[in-house]
Amino acid sequence: MTILQAIILGILQGLTEFLPISSSGHLVIAQHYLKGFEQPGVLFDVLLHLGTLCAVLFYYRRDIAGILGAFGTKFGLQACCKNVNGNVQKSQRRLAALIVTGTLPTAVLGVLFKDHIEGLFASVVFTASMLIVTGSLLVIADGIKEQKRTVNSLTFKDSILIGFVQGLSITPGISRSGSTIATGLFRRIDGEEAARFSFLLSIPAILGAVMLQIPEFSHIKASAIPAYLLGTLSAMLTGILAIRMLIGVLRQGRLRYFAYYCWLVGSVVIILNCCH
Repeated sequence: MTILQAIILGILQGLTEFLPISSSGHLVIAQHYLKGFEQPGVLFDVLLHLGTLCAVLFYYRRDIAGILGAFGTKFGLQACCKNVNGNVQKSQRRLAALIVTGTLPTAVLGVLFKDHIEGLFASVVFTASMLIVTGSLLVIADGIKEQKRTVNSLTFKDSILIGFVQGLSITPGISRSGSTIATGLFRRIDGEEAARFSFLLSIPAILGAVMLQIPEFSHIKASAIPAYLLGTLSAMLTGILAIRMLIGVLRQGRLRYFAYYCWLVGSVVIILNCCH
C-alpha cells in the first residue's frame, strides 16, 4: 500500500463514516469495481476508525470533557471540576448513562449476528439494495418537521432504540449515522441533537474495536508506518469536515440530498450487475 492509497482510503473513510451514505457499502462497491483494489488489512481499517474516533472526540470535546468532569466531581475530584454547575453535572452523568444503555443492544447484536452479516459483504447487489433502503429512511426522516426534543429530553427507551438500530447498521449498505439520526428524527429529536447523540454513541463501539486490535500494533512494519499514520490523519481531518457538513445539512433540513445520492449509487450498481 502506497502513501497515496492510504490517504485516499483515509479520506473515503472520513467522509463515509459520518455522512449518511454507508462506509461499509462504499468499501464493498469499491472492492467490486476497482481493478486491483484490496482492503489493506484489518489493522489498517481499525486505524482509519481510530482516525474517525479522534474526529468525534475533537468535535464533541466539550460534551466529553463535561461527562468526565461530572464523574470526576462524583468521585471526589473536586479540584478539576469546582466550577461545574450541579445541574449540568447531573445532566452530563445522565447523558453518559444513556450512551452506555444505547451501547448494550449494539454490542449484543454485533456478537450474535457478526458471522451472519460478514457473508453479506460478498454481495454487491445486496449492498446496493441496502443503500436504497438507507436513502428511503433519510427521505422519510427528512419529512418530519416537528423536531423539538434535545439530548437532555432523551429517555432510556430512546437510547435503547437508537442503539438497536446502530447494531443493525453493521449490515453493508446501511449507514450507521444515517439510520441512527433518522431514528432520532422519528422520535421527534432535533436533527443536530440527534447527530450529537449518534456520534457520541459511536465512541464506545469504535473504541472497543480499536482496543481489540492493540496486540496487532506490534506487527506494523517500520516501512508502513508513514502510510498508516497519514491514512489515520486523513480520516480524522476529513471526518471533522464531514461532521461539520452533516450538521449544516441537518440545520437546513436537507437530509434528502444524501438520499438521492444513495438511490443513484444503489440503482446504478444493481442495473450494472443485472446487465452482466
